[in-house]
Amino acid sequence: MYKAPITEIAFTLSQVCGLSDLQKTASFSEVSDDLFEAILTEAGRFAGEEIAPLNRVADLHGTPFKNGEVSTPPGWKELYKAWAEGGWNGLSASEASGGQGLPVMLNTAALEMWNSGSMAFAIGPTLTMGGVEALEKHASDDLKTTYLEKLVSGEWMATMNLTEPQAGSDLNAIRARAERNDDGTYRIFGQKIFITYGEHDMTDNIVHLVLARLPDAPAGTKGISLFLVPKFPVQADGSLGPRNDVRCAGVEHKLGIHGSPTCTMIFGDEGGATGWLIGEENRGLACMFTMMNNARLAVGVQGLGVAERAYQQALAYALDRKQGRGPGDKGPEMSSIARHPDIKRMLLAMKSRTQVARVLCYACAHAIDMSHASESAEDKAFWAERAGVLTPLAKAVSTDFGSEVASLGIQIHGGMGYVEETGAAQHLRDARIAAIYEGTNGIQAIDLVLRKLPMSDGAHVKGYMSELRSVADTVAASGLSGLSGVANNLSQALDALGEATEWMQVARSEGRTPEVLAGATPYLRLFGLTVGGVLLAKGALNSTGVHAHAAPQRALLARNFAETLLTETLALKNDIVTSSASILEFDPESLAS
Repeated sequence: MYKAPITEIAFTLSQVCGLSDLQKTASFSEVSDDLFEAILTEAGRFAGEEIAPLNRVADLHGTPFKNGEVSTPPGWKELYKAWAEGGWNGLSASEASGGQGLPVMLNTAALEMWNSGSMAFAIGPTLTMGGVEALEKHASDDLKTTYLEKLVSGEWMATMNLTEPQAGSDLNAIRARAERNDDGTYRIFGQKIFITYGEHDMTDNIVHLVLARLPDAPAGTKGISLFLVPKFPVQADGSLGPRNDVRCAGVEHKLGIHGSPTCTMIFGDEGGATGWLIGEENRGLACMFTMMNNARLAVGVQGLGVAERAYQQALAYALDRKQGRGPGDKGPEMSSIARHPDIKRMLLAMKSRTQVARVLCYACAHAIDMSHASESAEDKAFWAERAGVLTPLAKAVSTDFGSEVASLGIQIHGGMGYVEETGAAQHLRDARIAAIYEGTNGIQAIDLVLRKLPMSDGAHVKGYMSELRSVADTVAASGLSGLSGVANNLSQALDALGEATEWMQVARSEGRTPEVLAGATPYLRLFGLTVGGVLLAKGALNSTGVHAHAAPQRALLARNFAETLLTETLALKNDIVTSSASILEFDPESLAS
């Protein structure tokens, strides 16, 4: 089972990732600590008591497809109804749209708990939240009036339709087409694959957001438009009309997230699905990326949520399972395997990776909130750039850690982890997709080195590293015995990040883009490990007052992370600056001959 770590979540929000600064803004000055605690507590209860018990049920049942219809797992529909009636779908949506207007930080914390309960359940509402944001920012007033309220309430759900068989990550290759109608609507034709919750029985209507190309559109991504294509168009009186020309042709049989239907969607088999333009013609990618950026943070939170649940299960098993004798243990009975140093190593690795995923995701959410809540244009731009830097880190590092933690959980269970009976294997099967969808982690690395590093001519990343250095200096000056040695590890990691960043910026300015791309993935990991190590140490420093009782554990976590994973940073820096030649010389076609 799963118990939400409310204390750790609240501490990370308030003492590590800047919630108190957000509460000082005019937009969120009325969001009190008591309100945060109440919402987190209820979200944790719902995740643990309502969602988590159905996780295994959904994994075993899957999403059967018959006669064009998808059946969700037993209890899924009732669970979703209770979740929507709780108001969870509109937590951070604007009050004007019927939402609660609460911070993204709070919604991110709730998403962590939903994903710990069941990643297969949480991914559906996550896409609806992204669809709400895209409509709020880009849709016409008529579309907002017709669709937003029911999407915000959760009465309807939304999907994101990008991928086609020939167009995975390369949206230039999209072939889905749109034709103009005389009444201002459009006819949509084409096939989309890997559409999460593209068809299901949980809501009366499904609102598809679909990328397609007009006949006279420019080539490439500059010629893509975004359309709203409902399963059932809404009539003038607000009722649902006849079914639109969109259908599910099948569901995928996947490694994990079995409770989430992954659909192949067909548009326009019978003359064209009716769609409405979102934003402007040929500007659909900008609209879709509003939804995509939201989804990338949310997917990072998936890695975090699965990691937390895998850790809790592994810890419980290690404390219960008796095998051999731990060092120094005496007596007739065997020790719990948690007493063995190798198991301790793995548990610490799971715990520290989970907390680093948490600080990265919450720090990213804080930056998004500040970009909205700041009053000056300069501050808004600053925080938008910070969110831009942290989004690929939160998405990629957290999902990589999700898989690593789930794999360690299986190892701690031993043979019982490899069989499906314990459920430990499900965590790894579920977590694995998160590093792939919403932009693979390799694409996150490319985004970081080609788009985010150059922001403000490199000044933003340089300034962020100075902020991180200041925290490391504070750790060094603190004199806390529990953090002895951490400051040196942090300093070495920051030195490695600085050198790697300078190399990246010089290589890019000199047009050596292939070399930059060859080092992008290790650079992202280097950046993420360094930020994570600094924020873990910050948490240990701020464990004072009412949090003082947890100070030794947080210091131990920061120290272990510094002694184990932070030591990778020098090797990662060397990889970045030296390995490009061998990578670029490699010819995969030669292996096929």
